[in-house]
Amino acid sequence: MSKFPDTRFDDQWIISKRGKKNKIDPLKPYGYFVEKERTVSGSIENVSTILLTNSECPFHCLMCDLWKNTSDKPVPEKSVAAQIEFALSKLPETKHLKLYNSGSFFDNRAIPKNDYKKIAQLVDHFETVLVESHPSFINENVLHFSNLIKPKLLVALGLETVHPEVLLRLNKKMTLNDFERSVKYLTELEISTRAFILLRPPFLFEKEGVIWTKKSIDYAFKIGVSSVTIIPVRSGNGAMDQLKLEKYFEEPRIESLENVIEYGIGLNAGNVFADLWDIEYFSKCGKCLSKRKERLNQMNLFQKIPTRVYCTCLI
Repeated sequence: MSKFPDTRFDDQWIISKRGKKNKIDPLKPYGYFVEKERTVSGSIENVSTILLTNSECPFHCLMCDLWKNTSDKPVPEKSVAAQIEFALSKLPETKHLKLYNSGSFFDNRAIPKNDYKKIAQLVDHFETVLVESHPSFINENVLHFSNLIKPKLLVALGLETVHPEVLLRLNKKMTLNDFERSVKYLTELEISTRAFILLRPPFLFEKEGVIWTKKSIDYAFKIGVSSVTIIPVRSGNGAMDQLKLEKYFEEPRIESLENVIEYGIGLNAGNVFADLWDIEYFSKCGKCLSKRKERLNQMNLFQKIPTRVYCTCLI
């Protein structure tokens, strides 16, 4: 599986493998919820997350499925603020907020700068606000938005992997130098960063996937990232399904996710989180899935390594 195909994984190829997008409402987010999370300070608190309905990201990454809830055109001005206001009216009060827009918050096509002031007013009662961005959009917009808001700004960036050949084929249009420059820029502004790291991206065997995820964690902390989230890669976006059919991709095992989270926590370099979204995709045993999921959740919250789950499935 480490053999790379001759196919050029560009925008055209990736888009050609897609299905239809979901119906969206530009005035309402496509999701919002509250969950407990360990903060940078080490406390465990409720965090509100709003999944904003937004225009599609201009980068068409090979593994991404976030396009399913996006529009082909920019959403109207004030609509993002309206979505935030709607979600906050439905959610209980918390101290922390995540705004995910299926792309880059600092992309003017996604979040118009004219909306910054209204958004700042809506979030002024939070202690922290986390947004996501591609390194290409880490620019003066960050400083402008940061100066407008009362909460401490946190920024999540997709590192994906430090494997040079795999990163190139993800169509991310980003180098490690680009990523490092963005982290340095944000650090100089005293803005903490979170890195999204993939577990077993395409073209890697299971053991290779684990090794390269660990290398990616090492790299992220070395250059100053504050926390990392490990995302096990799954099919379902069209492109990944095609790669799976051609034997260039397979979902990682839940045991591998446990392995890399244990490794990251053991470094004691910053918070290391497992993305538990659709975690059932990565387990082949219904008997121990709930116990493994809860164990991962406990590691997310307490950053300690509990006793391992043992099961007759022997995964």
